[in-house]
Amino acid sequence: MRRTLWRCMVGLFALWLSAAVQAQSLQFYTEEYPPLNYSRDGRPVGLAVDLVRELFERTGDHGRISVVPWARGYQATQHEPNTALFVTMRTAERERLFKWVGPVVVAVTSFYALRGSGIRIERFEDVTRISQVAVPRQWYSYQELQARGLPNLVGVKGPQQMMTMLRHGRVPVVVADNVTLEDLLALGDLRLQDVEALHGFLSSAAYIAFSPSTPDSVILNWQQALDSMKRDGSFALIYSRWLPGQPIPAELLTPAGR
Repeated sequence: MRRTLWRCMVGLFALWLSAAVQAQSLQFYTEEYPPLNYSRDGRPVGLAVDLVRELFERTGDHGRISVVPWARGYQATQHEPNTALFVTMRTAERERLFKWVGPVVVAVTSFYALRGSGIRIERFEDVTRISQVAVPRQWYSYQELQARGLPNLVGVKGPQQMMTMLRHGRVPVVVADNVTLEDLLALGDLRLQDVEALHGFLSSAAYIAFSPSTPDSVILNWQQALDSMKRDGSFALIYSRWLPGQPIPAELLTPAGR
């Protein structure tokens, strides 16, 4: 009897130890990019933060979410094991730098000006005739415009500086995406009705980017958990809570591989 009980205890301990080994301790980095991810009262909040927390529950993994400058998180996730960065636009230049889970957001990036400015952009070439176009240096859209050789590109420290410059007429045109536009405008005391979209030039999908050394089994586990959220409606619930009134793009609700 005692021997049987001992064997049962050993078996249960082995199962517990196996589960503990399989569960991953992960460090997640994110930046100030409302409403997707930002800090409120010292805590990470936002659409993507809620998604990541739910994914922790579903995968059984655990870890910490830290709001840091983008450059720090970007470098750390490339070189430190068991790290991830969100949300990260998946581009050709970044493809081999990370392992990817998503998409979690699809955004259209456009040029914006103050309403009534008289500026018109019918095609991308028209942008070159504008005096200045401001974009935060760390944004993927800055890299994209730089690669296209835009001569009047002005790199700024962050979105607050960009929107403040627009409000005070220090730059005529800025760049933003449709998902975060309202929150970014608020950083410069502007509202949606104060600006107008001039020309959309980039459509991108945002993902959770994991460090390249992350085991493929972890990536698969997280992707399957995200797909399950899209099937059972919990993804749509979180999305609508943070972006009320914005339709969810069909490609976001399609599980990966379909």
